[in-house]
Amino acid sequence: MNIPFYVPELNRRDFLYGLTSSLGALAMTDLMAKDSASFSGVKKPMHEPKAKNVIMLFMEGGPSQVDTFDPKPKLNDLHKKESKRPGSLASGYKFYVGSPYGSRKVGKSGLDMSDQWIHLPKVADELCNYRGCFAESLNHPEALFHMNTGSRLGGDPSLGAWANYGLGSVNKNLPGYVVMTELALPQGGSRNWSNGFLPGQYQGTRLRPSGSPILDLNAPSHKTRRHQREALDELAFLNKSHMAKHPQHEELESRMQNYELAYRMQMEVPGVIGLEGENDKTKDAYGLNQKETAEFGKQCLMARRLVEKGVRFVQIFSGGWDSHDYLERAHAARIKSVDQPMTALIQDLKSRGMLKDTLVLWMGEFGRTPDNNRRGGVYAIGRGHNNQAMTILMAGGGVKPGSIVGATDELGSGAVEVAHPIRDFHVTLLHLLGLDDNKLTYFHGGRYKQLSQFGGQIIKELIA
Repeated sequence: MNIPFYVPELNRRDFLYGLTSSLGALAMTDLMAKDSASFSGVKKPMHEPKAKNVIMLFMEGGPSQVDTFDPKPKLNDLHKKESKRPGSLASGYKFYVGSPYGSRKVGKSGLDMSDQWIHLPKVADELCNYRGCFAESLNHPEALFHMNTGSRLGGDPSLGAWANYGLGSVNKNLPGYVVMTELALPQGGSRNWSNGFLPGQYQGTRLRPSGSPILDLNAPSHKTRRHQREALDELAFLNKSHMAKHPQHEELESRMQNYELAYRMQMEVPGVIGLEGENDKTKDAYGLNQKETAEFGKQCLMARRLVEKGVRFVQIFSGGWDSHDYLERAHAARIKSVDQPMTALIQDLKSRGMLKDTLVLWMGEFGRTPDNNRRGGVYAIGRGHNNQAMTILMAGGGVKPGSIVGATDELGSGAVEVAHPIRDFHVTLLHLLGLDDNKLTYFHGGRYKQLSQFGGQIIKELIA
């Protein structure tokens, strides 16, 4: 099909646009070109990286630090005694809640773990338990946005988007940032993995938990690859003609690149997310043969395969950690669902020589309180939201293995040693990837913006 070349009309508006901003537009285009990473190419790190990839296991709802990796024996002595501790959303009569679980030291390093973790002790000496991070918001959506994007408001670029903007994409046939969720999206939905004000190609690509992971991954039977290629070429011609007439519409370029990526993904993705090539021993290790662990295990195994193929940032959301009531039953079930899969993931990465280059994170949006409120005269054995204390578990990617960094007070209510806000954790994460938060900027809204909003400190104690 031959389409005559289209020459856009030069109307008064376009003429004035070009006249009044000719030199300025040229200078800005040059600056933006220098700031922007090529979608399909790898960008050189700003300094020697310790990690090349990230797998973030996000426990949505806020796991309790004192019932997982930061035991507080004093809470058991105070169980059901009145609490007048300030700083909680809970109102009315409050009482302390002792942990329903026991705790023990595991591994040569002696890391603390509740007795609900059956498999994770096998990799205890690979883990770094950071107890000093604190958040800002006590509300789930704001806290999720803050941990995932550096802003409580939502709409800013996510961690994965910044990482791919700074380092580029390794595999041109796969997205650089992949997200997996359960049937329900986390609070705030896709804004947790948004590209924000960065170009559209840096947003996270969500793999659906059921059915085809990506809609329209397989072309209709009546359309061949040649037909698809010709249709994309014609579409690109029309889009480029439109861009010539409206040079200020940057979103169109991102959309064109996403069409091309989708075309390439049809060839690459099925072989990556399909688990047919994995042997039964590997599938059993990830818990794919057990109802409680099958879904999260499949996602963890897919995360390893995606990273192996060059995906820069993989994020898996696991919900159900918001235990205001029935703490013993609820947290036990959630721990069981992730324990074996995340252990297998760390072991698998290490056996393949990938753990040293892959940073694995286990975290939530905040921690839990040492107390709870009594409602209707009933002692609700659970915990409220706590933005002053949490546990972030890390492995590989240049962090100190077999270590505990920072501490909370004797009740687990606040960070007291190596205490840092979320922005410092983000700055450290970028540093491990070979990126400098102060230099990783993007011009938007009249100023250069960065992940930390206004700068932060590297948490040196976390780095091996």
